[in-house]
Amino acid sequence: MPVYDFRPFSNEHFITLAIGIGLATGLIIFARKSLANQRRTTALLAFLNLAAFPLALLAWRDYPKALDNILPFHLCDLTAIIAGFALITRKPVLCTLTYFWGLAGTVQALLTPAITIGPPQLPFIHFFIQHFTIVATALYLPIVLGWRPKRPWWRSPVEVFAISIVYQGTALLINLLLKTNFAFASRPPDNPSLIDHLGPWPIYLFVLQAIALILYFLLTLPFAGKTSAPAE
Repeated sequence: MPVYDFRPFSNEHFITLAIGIGLATGLIIFARKSLANQRRTTALLAFLNLAAFPLALLAWRDYPKALDNILPFHLCDLTAIIAGFALITRKPVLCTLTYFWGLAGTVQALLTPAITIGPPQLPFIHFFIQHFTIVATALYLPIVLGWRPKRPWWRSPVEVFAISIVYQGTALLINLLLKTNFAFASRPPDNPSLIDHLGPWPIYLFVLQAIALILYFLLTLPFAGKTSAPAE
């Protein structure tokens, strides 16, 4: 089987995005048809989220090992774990983090993936399954399970922003100690990304958080005029 390097914005990238969008949309439509379908879909998404990191270790078993790949501290790795437990427990804080991190962060990761390994290799397949599962879950929580952000409208974005700052600071400390690059807090990813246009380190860290806060606020717009409700 031939081996390919991943090229952002290539035909393979766009085809993969189209397939992922189609599958995520299909799952949500399927789940809304009946309570039985909802239970099956919830179980499937929870499994895929919680199994994502163990499967990552399996996918990377034949590739050079780095702590960045064997510790689950990238934002999307954490979000997958949080999303899995959000579906199981319906805890509001977990649902909130899944929604905002999933749509403000993971979507960006899908558009500019920090991966250099292309199809049909396992790391490539795993990367897109994991990230689309997170995005599907972020949409599934409000559309199917009825989760809503807190009131007043600014409360959930500000809380997620505060947690994001703590995460970024923790990532910086871990990177310093372990020579890793979690959250891309120590240097930009190898592949082209939004970070390349946000200035040098550490300026881009502050710009990223400012953009994230704006996105968090924008993500509350679909809930304007709707009452807050837990995903239970």
